[in-house]
This record gives sequence, C-alpha cells and structure tokens, in this order.
Amino acid sequence: MIRIVEKNERVAFNKVAGHPLQSWEWGEFRLKTGIDVVRLGRYVKDKLTETALVTFHPVPFTSYSIGYFPKGKIPSGELIRKLTELGDQKNAILIKLEPDIEKKDFHAGVDVVKHLLPSPHPLFTRYTFRLDLTASEDLLLSAMHPKTRYNIRLSQKKGIRIIEDNSPEAFETYLQLLKETTIRQKFFAHTEKYHRLMWETMHPTGIARLLLAKHGGGEDEKVLVAWIVFLFNGVLYYPYGASSLQLRQFMPSNLMMWEVIRYGKKHGANLFDMWGALDPDPDPKDPWYGFHKFKEGYGAKLTEFAGSFDLTAKPLTYRLFNGLQQLREIYLKLKASLR
Repeated sequence: MIRIVEKNERVAFNKVAGHPLQSWEWGEFRLKTGIDVVRLGRYVKDKLTETALVTFHPVPFTSYSIGYFPKGKIPSGELIRKLTELGDQKNAILIKLEPDIEKKDFHAGVDVVKHLLPSPHPLFTRYTFRLDLTASEDLLLSAMHPKTRYNIRLSQKKGIRIIEDNSPEAFETYLQLLKETTIRQKFFAHTEKYHRLMWETMHPTGIARLLLAKHGGGEDEKVLVAWIVFLFNGVLYYPYGASSLQLRQFMPSNLMMWEVIRYGKKHGANLFDMWGALDPDPDPKDPWYGFHKFKEGYGAKLTEFAGSFDLTAKPLTYRLFNGLQQLREIYLKLKASLR
C-alpha cells in the first residue's frame, strides 16, 4: 500500500529516507517557501519500507506544474504508478527524478525504466566527489594531493582555527560572507530568505551545522570562511559555503575542508558527499573548474550518478515544454555572450 505519510511518522520517514533533500525537515522547509510538498510512503505489513518527498512547482502563466523528486532511492514499480497518478492530480507536465544512486548500481526493474525518459534538463550535477570517512586520518592525509596537504599545514601555521558556531550571530556572518562571495564570483545563489528558512528548519533537528574559519582574537578577530554542512543518516554533505577575500593567502578554505572531514568522522559519518563536481575531463575555462580541483585535492572519488529522468503522462505538452526550455537556454547563452 502507498499512501500519504502522516506527521507522527516523521522519525520512521527519516530512517528510510536516504538523503537530506528527502528528509521530513526538507519538506517542512520547502512548505515555508510556498512550495507544494507531498510525502509518500510504501507500506508492507504496516511497516514503512519506501519513501518519496516530491515537490510541485507552478509553471508561470499556466495551470501546469513541475514535480521534483530529488536524491531518492530507486523507486519501485508501485511507487512509479503512484507518482503517475499524483502527477495527474497536480496537473504536472513531468515529475523529475534524480536518484541518489551511483550509475554502476542503477538496476531498476523493467516496469520502472519503461516509464522514465532521460531528462534533457537535469538540475543536479551528474557527478560528485565522495570520500570514505572510515579510513584513518593518516590514510586520508596520505591520499591527498601534496599541494593540498601543504596548504592545510600552512593554514595551521598561520593561526587559522575552525570552530562550530550555530549561534544567530554566526549565521548572520555566514549570510554576509555569502553575499560577498556571490558578488565576487558572479554565481547564482538562493535568496537570503531561502537561507534563513532553510537554517531555521534544518538546524534545530541537528541536520544543518555551521562551521567558521577564524583568525586573530578580540577586536582583530576575522571570520574568513563559513560553511553549512548537513549530517544525515551517517553521511556528511557540504551544500553551502562562503568566504572572504581577507587573508586568502593563509588558505583557510583548505583547513576548513580538512576539519570538516575530521568533524564528520567525529560525529559518526562514514561517507562525505561534497555535493557536486564536473565530469572526469573538466574544461579549465569552466567557472566551476577551480572548485572542482579544490575538492579533487582531498583524494575523494569522482562518482557518477544514475542520471536525471522524467516521468510524464502528458507527452505532447512535455515535448512542447522541452522545446521552450531549449529556446530559453539558447537565449540566456546568447545574452551572456553579448555582455
């Protein structure tokens, strides 16, 4: 049986969910942002065995919506059929599925695959870096790039220290650094309201934690780097980070990454997912190339996900929607090239 999961089943829901974007709390956060959220559960003899947190986003100027099922497990045939029914109820052009499954482990049944189309417009990156945290600190250090180890030691010698600080004041500092970072690096970031709602929802239950890289003391103390990490079901994630231009030569981000690795080990995580990467042969001109190489320096494994898939019961509308999306992407690229 598949049905809506009730609020009193939150703990059971989180035990089955495999990723923070499938957690009960993430659903609460998305509800606060005005997004329609549906939590489905598959029960076998009254035991919750499969979950799906699906969000529905309105398509502007239409009566349609787009469903999104990020970072779930491989859905059963029963769940696929229920998602199809749900899509009809929500007048969804499609429900996008992006499983948190490595490509080599993607072995879905025929009744699942025949309903899913490879998505031409993925949202999450196809790759991520993952680091095995069950190894000893010495082994982790020895697996790093020599330059990375050098930068960590340099940062330590220069007096950089990493602390966990979940206070309101520390979060305000994170927001300020995030604003500085997005302006400096010219990349898209969610709004301040988005981050506030995320933090107020994900932190109280212990999923979201804030770590700061500091230098100096008293009136001369500076916060150089601020990261929000997620800890969920034995896996550590690095979804949000921000930094200052001050004292960058002291390599505070390198020490931050190392201390986050140690933090994950200390808190029982056996895996560190660095939340996205470029492909195995990245273009040095790609704006994310430097960040990719930064993560790579820690000896993490470049992991390919199964991919992005679309489930649709409206094939004609779906093709039209994808055509318009393609035109939009061409326009945005052309606009960027003319700047």
